[in-house]
Amino acid sequence: MAGRADSTVLTGARVVLPTETVEDGRVIVEGTRIAGSTPEGARTVDLSGHWVVPGFVDMHNHGGGGASFTSGTVDDVLTGIRTHREHGTTTLVASTVTGEMDFLAQRAGILSELVEQGDLAGIHFEGPFISPCRKGAHSEDLLRHPDPAEVRKLMDAARGTAKMVTLATELPGGIESVRLLAEHGVIAAIGHTDATYEQTVEAIDAGATVATHLYNAMPPLAHRAPGPIAALLEDERITVELINDGTHLHPAALELAYHHAGAHRVALITDAMDAAGFGDGRYQLGPLAVEVKDGVARLVEGNSIAGSTLTLDTAFHRAVTIDRIPVGDVVQSISANPARLLGVYDKVGSLEPGKDADLVVLDADFALKGVMRKGEWIIEPRIG
Repeated sequence: MAGRADSTVLTGARVVLPTETVEDGRVIVEGTRIAGSTPEGARTVDLSGHWVVPGFVDMHNHGGGGASFTSGTVDDVLTGIRTHREHGTTTLVASTVTGEMDFLAQRAGILSELVEQGDLAGIHFEGPFISPCRKGAHSEDLLRHPDPAEVRKLMDAARGTAKMVTLATELPGGIESVRLLAEHGVIAAIGHTDATYEQTVEAIDAGATVATHLYNAMPPLAHRAPGPIAALLEDERITVELINDGTHLHPAALELAYHHAGAHRVALITDAMDAAGFGDGRYQLGPLAVEVKDGVARLVEGNSIAGSTLTLDTAFHRAVTIDRIPVGDVVQSISANPARLLGVYDKVGSLEPGKDADLVVLDADFALKGVMRKGEWIIEPRIG
């Protein structure tokens, strides 16, 4: 069900706030925002036995619902956005994959319009400035060095909506491109990289602030050659993305990241492709064919993992029930941290008066029961 909740008070739930969880708490919604006091005539919804958490914020997502952000029409992109909203992601960045520069610039133009009208929170360029040694599900023929002039071309095409660019910063032009991005307020993310520990430290010092899906598409941690993983985990300036789908990471690797970086430096992402929220079958990821079987996406040629079919409600559920991460830490990682990185924490990422009424209702077992975005129920909880 969908409908406008002009004045609604959600009562009885465990409400996760930035500094505490309130038992038998309440969230007041007036219009599109969270309010500090109850307006007259407000409707009350009893959510006893449930949790209310902030809407999820996904800063790395390629599509869903059978639709691609990389190659689909505007309607396709809206389908993908709607699919992820139905799974609790109320703020979403659209990620591209490696392609011809002119094609990526064209896609940036299309996606930027959706940012400007409020459907997306920004654009993330993942490729083509990545290492052929760690290309993953990217077409090697289309990879190129991170020439600052070409990085600038994509930024310009995005018309101020570029939020993040993933780079193999050890490649020629990498450090200069990191500095360029940092100067313009765009996140420089280290990923799909074959960098050494020392090269990674240099990139962080130049202004990189995010590790694109830590562990994946980078050299493994070794005791004599710690590589990028050690450098990214140890530096307080870096937020590490983690794909918690049970395929991309062993639970021990997830626990290591939380233990060493702390919840305040983790961003849970989906890295979702078209099949998220849709099902098994054949798909395209950019120019590459992908086979999704039992929910795992792999390239038809080469068998590399090709993104995920994850949605953030599943990532949340897994983090709390399987990985035993405290609920408050998961909320920080799945809402507050990415919102801060994207520069939208003044509007979303926590349940505070004045912010957008973006929230997720979960039952006692952390299954999704309701989603509200800007005061409107996307999924209205059926209680009782």
